[in-house]
Amino acid sequence: MHELVVISGKGGTGKTSLLASIAVLSSNAVIADCDVDAADLHLLLKPDVKEHHEFIGGRVAQILQSKCRGCGECLKLCRFDAIRAYRNGRGERVFSVDPLSCEGCSVCVRFCPACAVDFKTRTSGEWFISMTRCGPMVHAKLGVASSNSGKLVSLVRKRSREIAEESNRELLLADGSPGIGCPVIASITGSDAALLVGEPSLSGLHDLKRVLDLTIHFGIPAFVCVNKWDINKELSEEIEELALSKGAFFAGRVRYDRGVTGAQLEGKTAVETNTPASEDIKKIWDYINTRLKGGRLCA
Repeated sequence: MHELVVISGKGGTGKTSLLASIAVLSSNAVIADCDVDAADLHLLLKPDVKEHHEFIGGRVAQILQSKCRGCGECLKLCRFDAIRAYRNGRGERVFSVDPLSCEGCSVCVRFCPACAVDFKTRTSGEWFISMTRCGPMVHAKLGVASSNSGKLVSLVRKRSREIAEESNRELLLADGSPGIGCPVIASITGSDAALLVGEPSLSGLHDLKRVLDLTIHFGIPAFVCVNKWDINKELSEEIEELALSKGAFFAGRVRYDRGVTGAQLEGKTAVETNTPASEDIKKIWDYINTRLKGGRLCA
C-alpha cells in the first residue's frame, strides 16, 4: 500500500478539488480527510456515514463550588484568562472556568489549596467512517475552539491505514490541511509521498516554498503541480524551477477552467465531466501513479 498526502502552502489553491478527482481516477483507494479544522471533501464525495465516534482530546477544568474557598489562587495563576470571578446573590466572590478559554494546562488543578478543581476529559470533535462512490472514507470534524487537531489527524490516518490493510486497498489518499502547522506535520509524517498544489501568485509561491521545505525536513518525497497555471505563466515557471531546484518532481499544470466550478455545483469532480482541466488532472495522476507503483520516488 502506498500513502499519498495532498497538501498546499495556503488555502484556496484547489488542493481538495484535485484530491477528489484523483480519488475518482484511482480504482482501489481509501480516502482520509485530514483537514479536520475545515473539512470540505465530503461536499464533493457525499459520504454515506457508517460509523460515528466522539473524539476525546484533552481535558478541561471545572471548579467545584462545594469545595471552593474563594481564595482566588486559580485566578492569579491562570495564563489564559479562563477563570471568571463574579459575586453571587449573597455578595460572595465565586469563581468558574470558561471552557472555551481553558487550555487544559492543569495549573489550577495542581495548585488549588482546597483541591476544588475537577479535571474532566473533553469531547473535542467527532470522526466518521463512511462509504463514497470512490471507496471507504475516514473523516472528522474538530469542535469549535477545540485543540489537539494533530491528534485527531493521527487518529484519522491510523484508522484509514487499518481499513486499507483489511480490505487490501493499494492506495491511501489523504487530504491535508493548508500551511505548515501541527495538523500538516501529522498528515505527512510517515507517508510515502506528498503532492503539493501551488498557485501562480506571490503568496502562493512563498507559501509553497515553506511547505516544500517542510517535506524536505521530514524526508518525504514531493510532487509539485500548479493549479490555474495560465493566470500567471511567469510565476508558474518560477514554481516549476523552485520544485526542481529543491529535488522535487514537477507533476504538471492544471489550466484555469470555469468548468471545474460548474462540475462542483453539480456535486461532481472535474474528471467526472468533459471539462478541459480534467485532461490536465489525468496526466498529473498518471505521472504520480507510475512513480508510486514503480517505486521511483527519488528525483
